[in-house]
Amino acid sequence: MSWFRERWTWLKRILRFAGRVIGSFMKNRGVLLAGGVGYNALLSLVPFLTLTVAILSLFLDKARILSILSRELKMLVPQHADTILQTVETFLQSPAAISAVSVIVLLFFSSIAFRMLDEAVAAIFQTSGNGLPRRAWISALLPFALMLLLMVALLSLTLLTSILDALGDSSVKIFGGEISLAPGIKLLLRLAGFLGLVLLFAGIYRVLPVVKISLRRAFIGGLCATILWRLVGIVMVYYFTTISTVNLIYGSLATVIVLLLFLEIGFIILLFGAQVIAELEASSAAGLPWYEKPGPT
Repeated sequence: MSWFRERWTWLKRILRFAGRVIGSFMKNRGVLLAGGVGYNALLSLVPFLTLTVAILSLFLDKARILSILSRELKMLVPQHADTILQTVETFLQSPAAISAVSVIVLLFFSSIAFRMLDEAVAAIFQTSGNGLPRRAWISALLPFALMLLLMVALLSLTLLTSILDALGDSSVKIFGGEISLAPGIKLLLRLAGFLGLVLLFAGIYRVLPVVKISLRRAFIGGLCATILWRLVGIVMVYYFTTISTVNLIYGSLATVIVLLLFLEIGFIILLFGAQVIAELEASSAAGLPWYEKPGPT
């Protein structure tokens, strides 16, 4: 009975905290902020992917990079990933791609979404009041630092995938029989992708807020955002690949509509994770347990 009572107490605490996070998220107009970031991300997606492929192609095989991007994009926009990457390849093959003006334009449009994300996260943490204003030059360089972080994450994922793919063709002999390593390699790839997404979100939560966020809370926020990202992604992919009529309704505009919707939902999840951290910070600053809401100041 005591075991059941203890679990029930923890469940009530989690539900109370979840309700508090949702209430604060709606109060901070998180959905509206995510819509703004998602719209700007739509402008930044193709320029950022173009820069990423161009830069990483200096170190790795271009086909491998496009393969990794295709797999990740199909989790975001399953029906339109190939169209987006085809646009990237077409631009890279044009003579204008190597001009200085094109590089500057790509950098500018790639950074728009990251600037908006910085402002949205600042709005989520506006009630904490325990941070100092960020210097102007740091704010100016921060979007490019985030772009570099994503490129490094993609580079690491590409290298890890290449190594595991090479191991996937091998097998081991146990008790006179051969066992293929392919199933284990696929599981490792999925775990690596999940953990990489957690670390990516945690890095964003660690760097973007003006307030100082501990590694532990940044990891908690990253874990919450990653779990929501995977669950919502499965539902959305199933919906748009089986029962959605968006192609019939919007016709040639379906790619833009679906991509914008996925981006907005993705940034809702990202900002929701930031709200989780903000609530933990507020309770800690008031000297209360994580599940207790601070009183009005």
